[in-house]
Amino acid sequence: MIKINPKLKKKFYEALNAVLPIIAIVLILCFTVAPITPSILLCFLLGALMIMVGMMFFTLGAEMSMSIMGEKVGAAITKSKNVPIIVILAFILGFIITISEPDLQVLAQQVPSIPNITIILAVAVGVGVFLVIALLRMLFNIGLSKLLIVFYIIAFGILFIVPESFRAVAFDSGGVTTGPMTVPFIMALGIGISAIRNDQNAADDSFGLVALCSIGPILAVLILGMIYVPEGSIVEATSIPEIQDSVELWNLFASGLPKYIEEIAFSLTPIIIFFGIFQLFVLKLHKKSLMKIIIGLIYTYIGLVLFLAGANIGFMPAGSYLGLVLASLEYKWIIVPIGALIGYFIVRAEPAVYVLKHQVEEITDGAISANAMGISLSVGVAVSVALAMIRVISGIPVVYFLIPGYALALGLSYFVPKIFTAIAFDSGGVASGPMTATFLLPLAQGACTAVGGDIVSDAFGVVAMVAMTPLITIQILGLIYAVKKSKVQIPDTQYQYSLLDDDAIIEL
Repeated sequence: MIKINPKLKKKFYEALNAVLPIIAIVLILCFTVAPITPSILLCFLLGALMIMVGMMFFTLGAEMSMSIMGEKVGAAITKSKNVPIIVILAFILGFIITISEPDLQVLAQQVPSIPNITIILAVAVGVGVFLVIALLRMLFNIGLSKLLIVFYIIAFGILFIVPESFRAVAFDSGGVTTGPMTVPFIMALGIGISAIRNDQNAADDSFGLVALCSIGPILAVLILGMIYVPEGSIVEATSIPEIQDSVELWNLFASGLPKYIEEIAFSLTPIIIFFGIFQLFVLKLHKKSLMKIIIGLIYTYIGLVLFLAGANIGFMPAGSYLGLVLASLEYKWIIVPIGALIGYFIVRAEPAVYVLKHQVEEITDGAISANAMGISLSVGVAVSVALAMIRVISGIPVVYFLIPGYALALGLSYFVPKIFTAIAFDSGGVASGPMTATFLLPLAQGACTAVGGDIVSDAFGVVAMVAMTPLITIQILGLIYAVKKSKVQIPDTQYQYSLLDDDAIIEL
């Protein structure tokens, strides 16, 4: 009898719980108001299975490899206390991790008029620069809120002098670039740096790296928008597969797998080389620790290949076709509550969200639970998808949502515990990952096609909306904790406090 690794079994059940609600929603829609072809349904179901298995391997692999690698590198960089070396290594690290991000390839193909390699290099430079800023902020104990306000004011200032076709895509890029490859490593990097610091603000400052790194791609695409003149949209409609039998279904996925096998190998190679050099000259980890990381990298590789193949081949056509059908109905506004429902559950299937929730729970000693984080993220994404669908149907420009949304999020940062602000802005980039790009964006594109809108200006912006609303919902969660803390005098023997200085959060 074959024995299954207990950890893999646990991860599979977690993946099952994350993906099953999405399957149920799509099936209910398929057999009621939005009938789809058997070909698309079969592709969707096989894609869902691959996503679950992929999530199982990825989440375990990220814990065993990416998180450990990030913590070790972060601690080693900080120990050097040599600012020029820290700046150089942080830039190189940010650059190569961004080049490694699979979602960046998708983004590059969707920006009009800019060569793919140009936008990839520009975004990578943007992330590298802002990772340097994020590390220097931690080292010199600079407030995160102040930096966020300054850089977002700059971004929104540039926003009004670039063509409209760049605006939504620029803010989409901030969410897409911080995906499953980038987030585990960068978040662990912050934890590793904070572990070296002994001051009372170290735990607060361990978050916020993803938040700042999300701004780099936004500014990079906006600056490119001032240089390049768009000549029209290059966005192509998602191809709808026509499958006659089970052999054709298998061939469809089998023919697509080599692309992702090669893509993820290319993505992981720069990180492995960087860590290998660091291991050889600086870390010198024991053989047992190194073998654990190697096995974790293999799991991560297998998981990402299966996840991305399932999402792109199986989920993307289903999302596009559902959006087309729902927006073609006489009561097309039904897509708003349906989009909200899908958004509530789909964020749970984002690989990087799992990493974020559990790292938050770990670093705060359980004061901010993974469950509370999950609910806050789900509510935020539900609201964002509903607003995105309203925008698609009505044609309202994305800036009318982004400006008040970010103004509210930045305003809240002055009233909530610092750690909630850092986690909230990290979560914005984390929530808008491959599931958003391969299901929610095609859903918006399909709906946009049905109502005769412009895909670049109306459908794009979904990722930006998904990245924005968690900034508000998680800070509202922090506001609730702060209010409860101020109103109730609680004995130490009755409640647990996280070690977060005077901004301690009470576990009620």
